[in-house]
Amino acid sequence: MEHNFAINVDANYTMTKTLISIIGPTAIGKTSLSIKLANYFNTEIISADSRQFFKEMQIGTAAPTTTELAAAKHHFIHHKSIEDNYNVGAFEKDAINLLENLYKTHDIVIMVGGSGLYVDAVINGLDHFPEVDSSIRDTLNTQLKNEGLETLQKKLKDLDPVSYKNIAINNPQRVIRALEVCIGSGKPYSSFLNKEKGKRHFNTISIGLTADRDIIYNRINQRVDIMMNEGLLDEVKNLKNKQHLNALNTVGYKELFKFLEGEWTLDVAVSEIKKNSRRFAKRQLTWFRKNEGIIWFDYNHDIQDVINSINTKINCI
Repeated sequence: MEHNFAINVDANYTMTKTLISIIGPTAIGKTSLSIKLANYFNTEIISADSRQFFKEMQIGTAAPTTTELAAAKHHFIHHKSIEDNYNVGAFEKDAINLLENLYKTHDIVIMVGGSGLYVDAVINGLDHFPEVDSSIRDTLNTQLKNEGLETLQKKLKDLDPVSYKNIAINNPQRVIRALEVCIGSGKPYSSFLNKEKGKRHFNTISIGLTADRDIIYNRINQRVDIMMNEGLLDEVKNLKNKQHLNALNTVGYKELFKFLEGEWTLDVAVSEIKKNSRRFAKRQLTWFRKNEGIIWFDYNHDIQDVINSINTKINCI
């Protein structure tokens, strides 16, 4: 949803500022577009891809290459370790602080990423939840490992049927997050949602990239093959003794851990990466298509059409 809030006027902040948010499914070409727009508007890029925050996870997260990073100034790429306790709440604070600084010298900033929750955190603000004992999450993660996701899903259905119906119920992290709030606070996770949030002192223009499903799936399959050729398996081998960390419970890593544990052949693991990546892309599109304010372009777009659309939108603000 687009926001048009007034800017606080002071010596360093006298103009309306704009955040251009580039979203879309994995492997659709968001990084390439963000760099072109950053160069055109002479500005910098904020990554809202939660997997690309971690410096140990370079190949499997399709982070920008050295050449791409040199083509435009990027923020929030490989700035954290997988052992750091970094979450969407911390990212929201860091991103807003950074934007305040960038807007002192730029009228426009680019944000790019397919992590819908992290994108929304910057644009709209987060719902705020009570602090809960970290041991609750540890217990739930152990239960997930020993009993499977279905057990946790049933527990969430009992404690908070509203969340059970509305969250991404097949995403273990989302289920565990909802459960730990339910257990830690004694109140449903859903009861903390949709409260008044802090206003944003910038306008947002959301640009979405998409394609026919077969094209998206083919691009994903090709990207996985490229990752494997670039050394993804070696990257995962180096992280094997840390596979218990939450950051590594993600597509591209968890499948290869199963290969390294002898549960799957390498062919099966790679096939599962492709399948799970396709499922992830489907969930991304479902999330973003709830936002009627996104301006959609085909992945094979003319960059000038995107620029013209943005400039028209800025002139109307």
